[in-house]
Amino acid sequence: MTALAPALLNPRRIALVGASADPTRLTARAQIYLRKHGFDGELYPVNPRAETILGERAYPSIAAIPGPVDLAYLLLATEHVEGVIADVAAKGIPVAAILADGFAESGGEGRARQERLLATARAAGVRILGPNSMGLVNVNARSACSVNAALEAETLPAGRLALVSQSGSMLGAIMARGAARGLGFSHLISTGNEADLSASEIASLLVDDPDTDAILLFLEAIRRADLLAEAARRAHAAGKPIIAFKLGRSSFGAELANSHTGALAGSDAAADAFFRANGIARVTMIEALLEAPALFIGRKPLAASRRAVSVMTTTGGGGAMAVDALGVAGIETRAPHPVAVEGLKAAGLPHHGRMIDVTLAGTRADKVQAAMAALSADPDTDLALSVIGSSAQFRPADAVAGLVGAAKAGHGKPIAAFLVPQADVSLRMLGEAGIPAFRTPESCADSIRAFLEWQAPRAVPEAGTVTHTLPARPDEADARRLFAALGLDSGVAVFATPDGVPDGLRYPVALKILSPDLAHKTEVGGVALNIPDAVALRAEAAAMAARVAAKAPGAVITGFLAQPMAKGLAEAILGFRRDPETGPVVLVGAGGVMAELHRDTALRCAPVGLAEAHAMIAEVKGLKPLAGWRGLPKGDLDALARAIVAVSRLAAVTEVAEAEINPLIIHAEGQGVTVADAWVVRA
Repeated sequence: MTALAPALLNPRRIALVGASADPTRLTARAQIYLRKHGFDGELYPVNPRAETILGERAYPSIAAIPGPVDLAYLLLATEHVEGVIADVAAKGIPVAAILADGFAESGGEGRARQERLLATARAAGVRILGPNSMGLVNVNARSACSVNAALEAETLPAGRLALVSQSGSMLGAIMARGAARGLGFSHLISTGNEADLSASEIASLLVDDPDTDAILLFLEAIRRADLLAEAARRAHAAGKPIIAFKLGRSSFGAELANSHTGALAGSDAAADAFFRANGIARVTMIEALLEAPALFIGRKPLAASRRAVSVMTTTGGGGAMAVDALGVAGIETRAPHPVAVEGLKAAGLPHHGRMIDVTLAGTRADKVQAAMAALSADPDTDLALSVIGSSAQFRPADAVAGLVGAAKAGHGKPIAAFLVPQADVSLRMLGEAGIPAFRTPESCADSIRAFLEWQAPRAVPEAGTVTHTLPARPDEADARRLFAALGLDSGVAVFATPDGVPDGLRYPVALKILSPDLAHKTEVGGVALNIPDAVALRAEAAAMAARVAAKAPGAVITGFLAQPMAKGLAEAILGFRRDPETGPVVLVGAGGVMAELHRDTALRCAPVGLAEAHAMIAEVKGLKPLAGWRGLPKGDLDALARAIVAVSRLAAVTEVAEAEINPLIIHAEGQGVTVADAWVVRA
């Protein structure tokens, strides 16, 4: 562990700066909760107006505290926080947690306040947790240094799950939901605005924590993606899964997360790509964040997921709910393979259709164990799921005995359970046996989907060097030159005036206006197709200049671009972007004028290699016909994959913020691709 880790994860000498002697006030809670839940370290309430606070000696200032301090929790009003940081630094306290809001999340003045605070702390070597942090809890060490009202609970179940949450209120909500299931935590840490310490850096500290088996993240935004990627790789090597729940899947959710934390929200597709690339499992339901860890702990990502499961049920309706929810998540419930059928026959169990219904066998442990053993041997599925009906509620020992026996037998394939009724005793017994158990078909499907999509962190290919300089305000011709430097040169002619049409063009041609101000030229009459000869080209260039000047009078016109007409089998969109949260990403999708409407795309962190590029192509429905679907002519998917790799190398060109080819014309197999339109945006 680093020197930071003990002070943050297990502070034993805590200063509560601004602690209140009034037990009804928010600023009294941290002291109350620390003592209530058994903290046996040193507490130093700091308040110049009190000699004692809640029965403990108070100190007039931080400087008056005797000896060293691990952590200072600043329970002060926003306007007083900046001044106290200097006192924290002078005392040599390594970490200061800040409760107050009114910083970056509150607008320009708050951002400036947060920047000043951070500058002071950095100059003195103090690490900041927050602002807007509800504190931190080490349950095993009985250190509940937080003001979250969930700590009113009489007991805090200890466990081996660590939660890092950017939302302070969700810290308590998730802890309470876990306690209702008998799930305990090792640590719960609220990071707030993450002016300094981020969920990413804290996750890395928790990788080394001996009391933590899995790290759960509640994220409103991804900050310090580089540190999170590093933490994820270390976690994978240590066998500790990181499971994330991230807001922002909708534009409205992204907007709220942005306003709450003062973060710059990126695209959700980029977040998905980032998690996938770095071996972080993503769940979409808060229930799954709690229920999924048991499926991941002690396991590695599957080498090649079949996205298929076996389902055994003691209730037809409950089993059908599970099958349906799994299907919505894109996971097939598969009829048993002949290998599994033989095992089922030997146990005298029916095996009709996709679901193994053992309702008549009831809760007989030997039958259930035999069925799960047979399904675990099925080579066509990734997981065996048992759906249990009313017996889980009224006969818990009988209901779970067969599953526990199957798990102990160690068949290799994961075994999980969905309990249809409310069955807390069965859930607890399954949890104690290390068997993932789910309360709803939706959280069951979400957790299983996350597990089957979980991948080892990818090897990041080298982007190489790209020698190219962009002008301050690039137009399409500049974008074309950039793509040509990447190996995507489609041969165009550029001329400044209608009279400057060059000789030697291959007609018919397409003509486009050049301007750094016009990303969508068709909307202002800046594109003309199938121009037959040089005379017509000069005339059309003059007419186009007049049209564009009328429709976009403020646009700077830099010339014209002509390109021979090209026809292929299909069109693709190929794009690059520096996502504000996750960094460079590359996208491929069905292209043309309808690309923005259909949004049929695949996205990855950039750069990518050829194999990853081919995997992206396979995800795009609009490109599937090019693989020879139903006898259609094959397109040059190898050339498309090479183009994706080439564009992804823009990750090495820091001056490029965004770039796009749309459309990229895909010709028949072996005949390559043609850049039909391009643009670039400087960083």
